[in-house]
Amino acid sequence: MARKIRRLPKILTKLYEDEFHHQPGAIPGTIFIDADAPPPIIFLIDYNQTNFIREQIETPEECVSYLESESVSWVDVQGLGSQDILQRLGNVFKLHALVLEDIVNVPERPKTEDYEDQLLFIARMVVPKERTCGFYSEQVSLILGKNYLLTVQEEPEHDCFEAVRSRIEKNKGIIRKQGADYLAYALLDAIIDGFFPVLELYGERIEELEEEVIVKPTPQTLQNIYQIRRELLQLRRAIWPQRDAINSLIRDGSELIGEEVRIYLRDCYDHTVQVMDMVETYRELSSGLMDVYLSAVSNKMNEIMKVLTVVSTIFIPLTFVAGIYGMNFNTEKSPYNMPELNLYWGYPLCWAVMLAIAFSLLFFFWRRGWLQNSVEIKRN
Repeated sequence: MARKIRRLPKILTKLYEDEFHHQPGAIPGTIFIDADAPPPIIFLIDYNQTNFIREQIETPEECVSYLESESVSWVDVQGLGSQDILQRLGNVFKLHALVLEDIVNVPERPKTEDYEDQLLFIARMVVPKERTCGFYSEQVSLILGKNYLLTVQEEPEHDCFEAVRSRIEKNKGIIRKQGADYLAYALLDAIIDGFFPVLELYGERIEELEEEVIVKPTPQTLQNIYQIRRELLQLRRAIWPQRDAINSLIRDGSELIGEEVRIYLRDCYDHTVQVMDMVETYRELSSGLMDVYLSAVSNKMNEIMKVLTVVSTIFIPLTFVAGIYGMNFNTEKSPYNMPELNLYWGYPLCWAVMLAIAFSLLFFFWRRGWLQNSVEIKRN
């Protein structure tokens, strides 16, 4: 099987590895920790309408007292680099072994699963890169309980939850008047809205490539188009199952999600549809750019061949004349053996004839409009 994977193109190999990351024959619930995974950092936000607490905690057991209260507790775990802490976290929140496996063994396909007193939602979060093109992508797992929400992120460097944290801290909107289900919706909405800045950057890149493809296409342009198509494919694979998972929450419902929050989830679903439409539109534009690039390169080659053909056509009769007078027949044997060789003005006359032929052909080509595009190619 490994040999077959090596023969696949790089993009297909990457997709294959993303989907089939579990070791064959592994026991269900087995946790695999990546060697380069950052150590987990645990943050706790506990709030109600009047009180607010935000702190970093050292051990998962410190969450127990908050989980037993009536206030809403948000435990945010950033990093998957410690099997001990993750297993202790599973014991504190009484997570099913399969839930813990889905959280830790990344990447997992976005989905939602109902475990009676808990609701699991796995999402894919993207954040645009600041200095370079592209985006950061990581898995975010949300476990919704009665009065708590547990979120687990792959790494602590990038997320799009700061706006939600600010709303909770400053008591903006209705978030502190609602339960944990509304907090889960707010985070899902932030994850979906995080796709829009990324797509705006791709829209700008595609516009730049459109101008580049038309004005001056290069091999680097082709590589940029391929890169955009690959990245848009990753975005599509991230948002498509998330749309289905949110639709499943709306359609099937859960005892942990109230009717009012389900109405908000419809708006979140609409945003996923908008993201899907934008991704599909940009994918079609990138595919169209590929066709435009091939057409532009082909047209440029045709124009270059036209210039070379015009030059060759002009020099063909001149070569013919020069070839005839280069044979040097003996005029003493016969008056028909090129008598022009003995003329006093023979050499200038030969040049005059050849120049007349050349300018006549140029005038003919110009009247036919064949030289217009050729001049533009030379200028570019």
